[in-house]
Amino acid sequence: MLFERRQRAIARGRKRLFDVAFGGVALVLLAPLLAFVGLVVRAVDGGPILFRQSRIGLHGRPFQLIKFRTMEPGAEDRLEELMARNEIRGPAFKVTDDPRLTRTGRILRATSLDELPQIWNVLRDEMSLVGPRPPLPWEVDAYDPWHHRRLAVKPGITGLWQVQARQGEDFDQRVELDLEYIDRWSVWLDIEIIVRTIPAMFKGR
Repeated sequence: MLFERRQRAIARGRKRLFDVAFGGVALVLLAPLLAFVGLVVRAVDGGPILFRQSRIGLHGRPFQLIKFRTMEPGAEDRLEELMARNEIRGPAFKVTDDPRLTRTGRILRATSLDELPQIWNVLRDEMSLVGPRPPLPWEVDAYDPWHHRRLAVKPGITGLWQVQARQGEDFDQRVELDLEYIDRWSVWLDIEIIVRTIPAMFKGR
């Protein structure tokens, strides 16, 4: 048991080192793109540029997720009226033609560029570059018991589901892929997922 705990601690340390090194370099390299996207959001849709939302992270701890704003102000207050159009079977939400999206928001969502500010969440040790996507509090409240194991690791900007079955409409399938990632984790798997994420972004997938 002691050996297993030591092995898990070493694995967590390697993952954190990878996140800090890769995330720090990515933040520097992507700074011009982040600035450009921020200026476009401000010019076309007005302020604010960034959107902060409470999400659930490692072991059920809440944190403030940061992303570029893609919706009109007050969009969260309209969620209930759109639940009848939810395309996901299970405790998650997705509407393909969400009426709350701004003009730039549709492009940012399609390319996932809205997620890039979450590199800051990674450097703050609230997220990882790769892992299960961070759920909303109401989603976690509706979890089945076995769903909770996806909270055993830090949430990620991208993950196995994003590159393998992003269009899937079954929440259980997403969780199965998250648990597969947790069980198979290695630095090489993280690198593989990141490499597969980049072309998926440019293709709008």
